[in-house]
Formats: sequence, structure tokens, C-alpha cells
Amino acid sequence: MKYALLLLALFLGFPSLPTQAQQPALYFPPTTAAGSWATTTPQSLGWCQPQLDSLLAFLGRKQTKSFMVLKDGRIVVERYYGTYTQDSVWYWASAGKSLTAMLVGIAQQDGLLRLSDSTSRTLGRGWTSVPTAKEKLITVRHQLTMTTGLDDTPPAPCTADSQTPGCLLYRADAGTRWAYHNAPYLLLQNVVAAASGLTFNQYTNQRLASRIGMNGLWVQGTYYSRARDMARFGLLALACGTWNGTAILRDTAYFRQMTTPSQSFNRSYGYLWWLNGQTSYKLPGPQQTTFPGPLIPTAPADMIAALGKNDQKIYVVPSLGLVVVRQGKEAGDVRLALSSFDTELWRYLMAAVQCRPLAASKAAAESAVQLYPNPATNSVTVATVPTAVSLRLLDATGRVVKQQLATSETRVSVAELPNGLYLMQWLAPEGKVLATRRLVKH
Repeated sequence: MKYALLLLALFLGFPSLPTQAQQPALYFPPTTAAGSWATTTPQSLGWCQPQLDSLLAFLGRKQTKSFMVLKDGRIVVERYYGTYTQDSVWYWASAGKSLTAMLVGIAQQDGLLRLSDSTSRTLGRGWTSVPTAKEKLITVRHQLTMTTGLDDTPPAPCTADSQTPGCLLYRADAGTRWAYHNAPYLLLQNVVAAASGLTFNQYTNQRLASRIGMNGLWVQGTYYSRARDMARFGLLALACGTWNGTAILRDTAYFRQMTTPSQSFNRSYGYLWWLNGQTSYKLPGPQQTTFPGPLIPTAPADMIAALGKNDQKIYVVPSLGLVVVRQGKEAGDVRLALSSFDTELWRYLMAAVQCRPLAASKAAAESAVQLYPNPATNSVTVATVPTAVSLRLLDATGRVVKQQLATSETRVSVAELPNGLYLMQWLAPEGKVLATRRLVKH
């Protein structure tokens, strides 16, 4: 597909493709409220309805409010649950970070700022409690990449969201540490507002939302909208920042940097976008554990994702021309962005797209098991597969520290264990390991 080739060229740094190849073969819905959004059927795409029905039933069990799938811009699936409707509004949570990243790129192309600018240029000196020389090192790029070096676990009464100078404390030099930290991210919105002379809502609407027919509102740093508005933003990302031939984000270099590893500490993080298919990843939270493998092993490797608390999701898959949106309440283990729900959702969805059974294979068992909360402090609840009869917990040296019988949901105490990384294993009657999950104790 033409747009996939274009994205591949951007990722690999090839020279621009010919003009004809730069026109993405995508459908874009009308930007006016009166226009209708074109649809296509799963059957016409060769998708399997029984697997799709299983997915929709799974989503219904997981406190989902809305679910949408676009293929090349056209709606394939649009489902609302309970009292939630097409016109209902819900929050994006941290999925709004990816919208902010797109707006920062637009602000840079507008000449309002540069990523290399010290944040103090727009916010003024003393926006933190960091010594002046260290504060000056923090740039807009560090805010985009979660590498400001500010303490992501400030002492009470501060929280990770607190943006007052007294709560923004030095932990490391900017650019030397990755940590998922909301406060410096939220201050990016102040940077754009100060540089543009507009409120962040005004800048969002004028430079992006009104141009793609998206309606939403920032409230205390969090974006609220309908499911279709999330889908419009996902389609803009699928088209590499263009909308129906109009470049919203013209800076192709910025788009490439935004959607590829932005630093060496967490390869699965770009500019406020999560990246699948990398060799390792870090998760939000105070721990600095690097996990091997891709972020969501059941999803396509080229997927990028806007992920928010309580499983607000915008997934974009260039190779398949897919945009997938989910709104709702918590559906997996409690985390700020990634959760076990991501792996499960994509196991179901790929079974429908590839028309293959949800077989009880080892791979299927791996994606079906869950443990939460993760990280855990006192205990962890373990959901298991029917064939597992026992659970085994190993420490980082491979030593078995716990073993007990498995039920459909088993609570395992970890309060007495030292902080660190552990492996939870699900065992069949003959002792065969059916699945393994990493568990962080802190």
C-alpha cells in the first residue's frame, strides 16, 4: 500500500518517494457534521465473523464503552456498550499525550519553538526547584521523551502530576534517565500556549482539530471527546500527519522521530507515543526494570499506540491500514498505560483479521493469563488458564520462592519478598510450563 511504503521510507530515512507514491490510498471522512463516514464490512475484507463476535463479547465483559476499527479510513467495526452512544464523551487519559506530541510538532513547524529550546525559554527561570544550571539543561525534547531528570516520585504532599516548582525536584541530569512523569509532560501544554499566545484548547482547535473534523476539549490537561474523534486522530497518524491531501504536520522528520525510539533507555517510547516491535521496553512506575521483547507481542510489530490509564487506546498499524480505538473503564491489570488488556485485545483481533482459531496453544495460553496489580506490593491476583493446576514464583536467580495450587483467580502474597523482578509460571499437571509472566515487587 502506498501509505505503508511512504511510512517505511520515513522510518528508514530513504529519500522522498515520487509524488504519486506520497498520496496515501486512504479514505477521509467529511470534516462537517452533516457528512457521513463510509463503511466496509468484515466479510469483504476476508475477516471471520465468529472470531470478531468473540472479540466483541470479550470487550463487553471488560467494561468497554466504545470500540472502533478503521480499515484504510473506512469504519469496519463500531460498537457501543450500555448507555454509551456515538455522541457520548469520555476522557483520553494519557492517550492525550500523543495528541500533545503532534501539536508540539506543529508548533515547531509554525516557528513558535524548537525542540532544542530550554523549557525555561517559555516558562521562565524557576519553573522547578532544580539549580538554575541544571534547570537550563531541560529542553522541550526532554519533555517529549520523558527524560527531564526530574524526580518522578517526589515526597508528599506532591504527586507525579504536581506542576508547582516545589514539587519539581532534581533527580538526574536531563537526558540521562527515562521515567514516565506526568508533570513535565503537562507543562508542555503551557510551553505551547505561552509560545503561541493562545490557550492550549485554542491552539488545538485552530491548528489541528477543526482541520480534521475532530471535536474535543482539554480539561485540566486531559482531553475529552467521542470515539469517532479519537478515530480521526488515529487516521491522521496513519496518514503521517496529512488529512485528505492537506499536510497538518508537514515536518516529516519530526513525524519519523515521534514514531521511532527517541532515546536509548526505553526503545519502546518515541515522542509521547508507545512503539511496538522493539527489542525491549520500560513501563510507567518507579521501577527502572527493562523488560525484553516487544511491548504487545500479539500485535503487529509496526504498531504505534496512544495509551491511557484505565485502557483508553488508539492503536495505529500502517502495515494493515488499521486504526483501533477503545474507550471504557479499567480492563486489565492496573497501570498508567500498557496493561494485560492490550495483549488480549490483539489476540482476539488478529484471530478475526487472519481468520484463524483462538486455539489453546502455548502462545494462546501465554496471552490469556493475567496477574494484577503489577507492580505489586502486598499481594497479586493471578487469573489462569483451565489446564493450569499450580503456580510457581521464581526470583531473578531462578530459585522457586513460592508454589501453590491454581484456581480461576488465585491470590498470591508477596509482602514478605524482597523488592525486585520475579517470574510467575503456570504449570500443567505433568509440570510443563504453560505460560510465564514477569512480576515486579516493590
